[in-house]
Amino acid sequence: MLITRKVAPGQCARATAVLNCGGVMYLTKILTWRGILFLAISAWVLMTIGFAVQQPHAPMTAPAQLDFEFFKTQVQPIFLAKRPGHARCVACHITSTPLRLQPLSTGSGAWDEEQSRKNFDVIRQRVIPGDLHSMLLIHPLATEAGGDAFHAGGKHWDSQNVPEWQTLAAWVRGAKADTSTKLRIIQTNSAGDNIHLIDPVTNKVVGEIKDIEANHGAAAAPDGSRIYFSDEALETLDIVDARTLQVTKRIALSGRPNNISISRDGRRVYVAIVQAPGAVDVIDTASQERVKTIPAKGGVHNTYVTPDGNYVIAGSIVGKIMTVIDAKTEQPVWSLEFDLGVRPMAFEQNADGSTRRIFVQLTEFHGFAVVDFQTRKEVTRITLPPLPQGKVDNKEGGNISHGMAVTADGKTLVVTSRQNSALYAYSLPDLKLLGGADVGLAPDWVTLTPDSKTAYVANAGSNSVSVIDLKTLKEVARIPVGQVPKRNTTAMLRVQ
Repeated sequence: MLITRKVAPGQCARATAVLNCGGVMYLTKILTWRGILFLAISAWVLMTIGFAVQQPHAPMTAPAQLDFEFFKTQVQPIFLAKRPGHARCVACHITSTPLRLQPLSTGSGAWDEEQSRKNFDVIRQRVIPGDLHSMLLIHPLATEAGGDAFHAGGKHWDSQNVPEWQTLAAWVRGAKADTSTKLRIIQTNSAGDNIHLIDPVTNKVVGEIKDIEANHGAAAAPDGSRIYFSDEALETLDIVDARTLQVTKRIALSGRPNNISISRDGRRVYVAIVQAPGAVDVIDTASQERVKTIPAKGGVHNTYVTPDGNYVIAGSIVGKIMTVIDAKTEQPVWSLEFDLGVRPMAFEQNADGSTRRIFVQLTEFHGFAVVDFQTRKEVTRITLPPLPQGKVDNKEGGNISHGMAVTADGKTLVVTSRQNSALYAYSLPDLKLLGGADVGLAPDWVTLTPDSKTAYVANAGSNSVSVIDLKTLKEVARIPVGQVPKRNTTAMLRVQ
């Protein structure tokens, strides 16, 4: 039983007397209601947390990442493209706008690697990865197609379906460049201003590099990202992006160039300088600068890197000499003189990959000399077959025999004959004639596929490339190319 007593008015205000006032039952009820509510809420919160912990986490979508390679090869060309009725993007954006792209190097139609990196840093500031309302997309897009109100450079696209806009959108969404490589035959055209790329699967021309006049030698970076060409007209080494096929830089040389070669690691390009007094220019591919000029006796026609990468071989027509250069010190270590000018060469390897023999074509000799690399001496000369009965002696074009190569399996040496308009095959190591194949007029160079099955012969006199099956020694295709095709090479390239 609850016992109460009366108190004077005002005493209920004292905290110590609350429970003795008439409101004690009311206060007890309030405290009980609040306690129950607190306990109920606490239980609900704990149950919710426990349930959430037991549930698997919902996957979160990672933000799109902007890919540099895609930008360099797919986005940048859009800034350089000419659209009817419009100024190119670069016309304004390399000089007078807040969004400032890198100026193009003198004589170049595209940006090099360093310039592309700087452009990438600038452009990505105008992009929210994954957001198609990024300034890069809406500023040059027509307002009725979803663009913003005004662009001082004009509205370049009237629809989001335009391929160029789709390319930009793909990059913003996080598209990545395809860095896979494909096999290509690189065919120079010595009297033209272009180079052709041939797909050895289809034996069709699938790419064209323009704006390299009187191109001579060709070499590709081991990673397939770049192609290098000696440019006789400008006396430069021209660097081409393998994906865009655009010249990104021209490096001034010490004189007029002929053929080129590249180190096994791709760090050096060796350029034959045929202009007197003759030299080998050394190009550092990282800095893209000429870092050294190695003097040589007589103008240098060809340079090669031995299969093991230890030596650079330079051949001179005028000097009638082959010079062997140590690739590490970049100094000549020995040389061998001939009675005739030194032309193209090919290399046979020992089991350990070192050089066993060098096969050397000579001026107006219908065949080749054989040099023992260890003894540093010429050991024999092999004469190609005479002109077949009924064939006309072809006196047009370059040297009587110019162009040779050893198959990757080391079993066969192939040699061209301008006189006979033919390609001949010799077994290795015994140098027995296996037979020959008819090709076009004035064959001047040959390159082989990595599987040792097919030869591609540049026919300087008929502006074509003969495709020769090395098993049957038969021409299986003839591919039209440019003006007076000569040097060619085989490479794995990062092509589109």
